This record gives sequence, structure tokens and C-alpha cells, in this order.
Amino acid sequence: MTSPQPPTTAEELRGAGLRVTAARVALLQTVREGDHLGVEAIAAGVRDRVGHISLQAVYEALHALASAGLVRRLEPPGSPALYEGRVGDNHHHLVCRSCGAVVDVDCAVGHAPCLTASDDRGFSIDEAEVIYWGLCPDCSSTAPSSASSAL
Repeated sequence: MTSPQPPTTAEELRGAGLRVTAARVALLQTVREGDHLGVEAIAAGVRDRVGHISLQAVYEALHALASAGLVRRLEPPGSPALYEGRVGDNHHHLVCRSCGAVVDVDCAVGHAPCLTASDDRGFSIDEAEVIYWGLCPDCSSTAPSSASSAL
């Protein structure tokens, strides 16, 4: 018995109620093959696959894909929006304060939403977004020690 084939990108778009276009297919593939990409990098990847596409069209397609749950928009404070293809698992992120590198980290503990609010104020919480801030290994090795920088 053969295992079922995963859906094609076009089938995923249709399944999410979105019109299938070459640009949307290329955009979704670019995001999934990338690593926390900004809009400019995504636009460049789409252009490499299908030719010209305007930044406005990229923004509109990203909005539609994020609304449909096919991509995730990440907005670290003070940084432009980033997009990733890892969706549906409520994972979190590590962000380097120095170079801006973003890395996935699995859920803190337990089942989604991973964290329990001390007071949910009547909300039915289904997701927790956590960003851990610090220095990546490369920046940690070149940064002055915190003791000397505090002086």
C-alpha cells in the first residue's frame, strides 16, 4: 500500500479557497523554502521563478496566504514583518538583538497555546506568541562581556 501523496501547492491554495496563480504558487514555495523572509527577499524569489511581480502584489498575496493560514507573519518589535511556511504548531522564535537572526524554537511546554495566562479575562485563548530575545552564538562570541559593557 502506498502512502497518499501530499497535496500540491495548487491544491493547498484551492483548499484554502484561494485562486491559483503562478505568482501565488511561486510565493508560497519561496516562503516555504526560505527562513523567516522579508517582503523584498520573497519578491526576489518570486521574480526568479515567474518573472516580474510588483511589491504591492506580493503584499496582497502574503496577506491572503497568512489569512488562509498557509504562511505565518512574524513581527518582532522594531523589525519589518517576516514570513515563514511553518504553520499550525504554535512554535516560538529566538531573535538576536545584534544581527537580527531569527530561529524557530519549539513550544515552551505542553499543548498549544503552550502558556497559560494568569488571567484570561474571559478570552478563549488558542495561541501564544513568544519571542525570546538575546544574542545568537556568533554575536555572543564577538560581544563584549556584559560586566564590562555595564560600566
